[in-house]
Amino acid sequence: MENVTIKINGVEVSAPAGSTILEAARYAGIEIPTLCYLKDINEIGACRMCVVEVKGARSLVAACVYPINPGMEVFTNTPAVQESRKKTLQLMLSNHERKCLSCVRSGNCELQTLCKELGVDDEAYYDGNKIHYELDTSAAHMVRDNNKCILCRRCTAVCSNVQGIGVIGPNERGFKTFIGSAFEMGLGETSCVSCGQCIAVCPVGAIYEKDNTKEIIDAINDPDKFVAVQVAPAVRAALGEEFGYPMGTPVQGQMAAALRRLGFDKVFDTNFSADLTIMEEAHEFLDRVQNGGKLPLITSCSPGWIKYCEHYFPDMTENLSSCKSPQQMFGATLKTYYAQKMGLDPKNIVSVSVMPCTAKKFEIGRDDEDAAGVPDVDISITTRELARMIKKAGLDFAKLPEEGFDDPLGEGTGAAVIFGATGGVMEAALRTAVEVLTGKELECVDFTAVRGVEGIKEATYNVAGMDVKVAIASGLGNAKILLDKVKAGEADYHFIEIMGCPGGCVNGGGQPQVPSKIRNVVDIRAERAKALYALDAGNPVRKSHMNESVKKVYEEFFGEPGSHKAHEILHTSYVKRTIN
Repeated sequence: MENVTIKINGVEVSAPAGSTILEAARYAGIEIPTLCYLKDINEIGACRMCVVEVKGARSLVAACVYPINPGMEVFTNTPAVQESRKKTLQLMLSNHERKCLSCVRSGNCELQTLCKELGVDDEAYYDGNKIHYELDTSAAHMVRDNNKCILCRRCTAVCSNVQGIGVIGPNERGFKTFIGSAFEMGLGETSCVSCGQCIAVCPVGAIYEKDNTKEIIDAINDPDKFVAVQVAPAVRAALGEEFGYPMGTPVQGQMAAALRRLGFDKVFDTNFSADLTIMEEAHEFLDRVQNGGKLPLITSCSPGWIKYCEHYFPDMTENLSSCKSPQQMFGATLKTYYAQKMGLDPKNIVSVSVMPCTAKKFEIGRDDEDAAGVPDVDISITTRELARMIKKAGLDFAKLPEEGFDDPLGEGTGAAVIFGATGGVMEAALRTAVEVLTGKELECVDFTAVRGVEGIKEATYNVAGMDVKVAIASGLGNAKILLDKVKAGEADYHFIEIMGCPGGCVNGGGQPQVPSKIRNVVDIRAERAKALYALDAGNPVRKSHMNESVKKVYEEFFGEPGSHKAHEILHTSYVKRTIN
């Protein structure tokens, strides 16, 4: 692409034609502040924080949407620019609940950071009418607090433009504008799928997950309760960011050590049940292929995707794998097999999960997720909530020793750990399905065609003389594109993996929040996925069916994959929902 040369603050800068001033400035190492801008998602110039002076222009322009032209002269730091940005922040604060000390985003708030940088304090510069909003706590997974909303519209953009759902948007006009749902319904009354992508992009504390950490602390302090925790693969790829580690640093050992010191009776790994999921799902896939079952088979690990399917593609719920997600399979195994083995009453077991996903908070309350007559999982918290627990307990994360997980539900293979990246479930399933179909050991277990952060991927593998066609989609907007093609007869697959969040669980709605100035230039999906693939490559066992603990649980309890007992405990059902 041809480059264009302009001047920024008197220095010549070369940038690709079609770039905005904001993008050109970044090529020159100049950071222009933004609040509403998200690359390829929300480019609307609404917040006015990125205004700059352009020689010859009659007024300040928004750098995030203003294209560069040859010979353009731009000034990003003049007194007029600084005064405009400062006044914009002051106006935002005039209708903003300034309870920073008690805000979950304090210290990691983009508004707070800009106020500090530009010398704006909490003085009421513009006093006048102030609208008070009641908290929306109707959803199982999150709280909406419009008292802290700055109307940046990032949440509405990611919900509509990325996820293709659009259950929130601006209501009213002018000073009365607020972000809400149609007819002022609570979010829990809508077709929200609990993905939490709106939380991930919110620059302030206007949207946040419901905090369930106190319930865990209370359970740990109850002598009559046996409290066991499982940790999802993607958590170990991102938790370190909360403690200053570079993005994509795996912190599996320190994480296990921290959980033990928080007081959990047992520290287990969701990788165990990810391997268990592959055993059941691979068996289900082979059964459908060999016996004329409903195809394509679609994975069921992502609860956000499951709820989306129930709302928006109810006629395709028969295509969903009946396997519970790894979170729920783990809880079901904990309260049946493990409880029996250890002589524990399931009613006294508190099953806790640490997940990268806010939709898991919704999933634990679904019907048909109670194999032992009590919920498979009692409490689900996010990566962020775990980080807060560790900080509150005064643990110096960086100084913790690397420890392993407890047996027998702590063993996981390389195939299990890559569940956290888009394409990982498919690759894990292929490693097992191919060996079962061919009866031969794979020389290479890396199915690289299904890797990468692209929204939709396709591949065909010839296995035992049969062409197996697979597809992967991450992000619900991409899922819709893929499924519309399947319904229209334009695409034909045997097996489809769908993850509700773009890039998979590594980019889940419960992962550490990343400010837009980093999010816009770093692919956090790819960086965190690297950690998982490194853990896979370094694991001596890289196939789910080679997990010795999984083999043992089948020998001692389930019998074999797809058995009647396995179906009763490890499988679930779905409902056809309406769109609200």
